[in-house]
Amino acid sequence: MTQMIAIAAGGAIGALLRYWTSLAVHSRLGSGFPYGTLAVNVLGSLLMGFLYIWFIERLAAGAAVRAFLLIGVLGAFTTFSTFSMETLNLIEGGQLGKALLNVVISVTVCVCAATLGVIAARQL
Repeated sequence: MTQMIAIAAGGAIGALLRYWTSLAVHSRLGSGFPYGTLAVNVLGSLLMGFLYIWFIERLAAGAAVRAFLLIGVLGAFTTFSTFSMETLNLIEGGQLGKALLNVVISVTVCVCAATLGVIAARQL
């Protein structure tokens, strides 16, 4: 039960952080491309890679702490479902190039960000 409460609390925080981050990114870069979703997915991937290693290999953090941050906060912060809809909207709007660019950049950069997070955590 403690883990479920931790996940729910983390999810609420992560969702708000996603919203605020997306707003900030879109206010700077505009809304012609899903920059906000890309930003939260890259940042979330970096943090997931780092914190996963940090909590498992370095701190031996308890299950509730891991559930709160990894599943709750970062699970709600990253936005794969939003990424999917925004990509579909680009396709349906006839913007195939932007849709393909979004898929390639999102997948490539997010996997690289997770890798960098893992490398950084292991070096500290």
